[in-house]
Formats: sequence, structure tokens, C-alpha cells
Amino acid sequence: MGYQNLPNSTIVLVLGILSIAFCCCYGILGLIPAIIALVLSKKDKALYNANPSIYSLSSYKNLNAGRICAIIGLILNILSLAYYAVIIIMFGTGMMSDPQKMQEILKGLQ
Repeated sequence: MGYQNLPNSTIVLVLGILSIAFCCCYGILGLIPAIIALVLSKKDKALYNANPSIYSLSSYKNLNAGRICAIIGLILNILSLAYYAVIIIMFGTGMMSDPQKMQEILKGLQ
């Protein structure tokens, strides 16, 4: 008797890895694959729990690995997004408090 693979186990793994890889893209680009991977993993986990005897263990392990990667990617992307938000807020606050000083800093960056 052959076992079936879970339908989205490979996709979840790939999306989980991509969410980690894209965390350096300002935290926005990596959120999309992480959320999709978590949604797909929830559906496949429910399929596996309903009838574990027809699905292969390797596809279930791939599903869990992808889910863990997606969670890590989600956390990294949220932290990255928060970091850039803080930088933008600090820059905006500095610009409003002393516009002359900020213009000098910008001229120095050029």
C-alpha cells in the first residue's frame, strides 16, 4: 500500500524558507509567504489528523519544517518591519525638531 503525500507540504516548506530569505526586504515582502504557509499548513495538518494512515510521514515532517520556518520568518519580518518603522519615526522626529541640522546631515550623505 502506497502512502500519499500531503497536498501542500512541499509548498509550505518552500514558502517558509522564502519568508526567512525575504526578511531583509523591509519586513513586508516576507510576511506574505509566511502567512500563506501558515494557512496552508493548518489545512494540511487537519487532513493528516483526520486520517494519518494514508499520508506519508516524510510529507508530514516537511509540513512541520515548513511551518516552523514560516513562524521564524514571520517573527523576523515583524522585527524588521518594526526596526524600519522606528528608524522612520526617529528621522521624522529629528526633521521636525531641527530641520537645519537634518539638512546638514543629508548634505553630508551625498
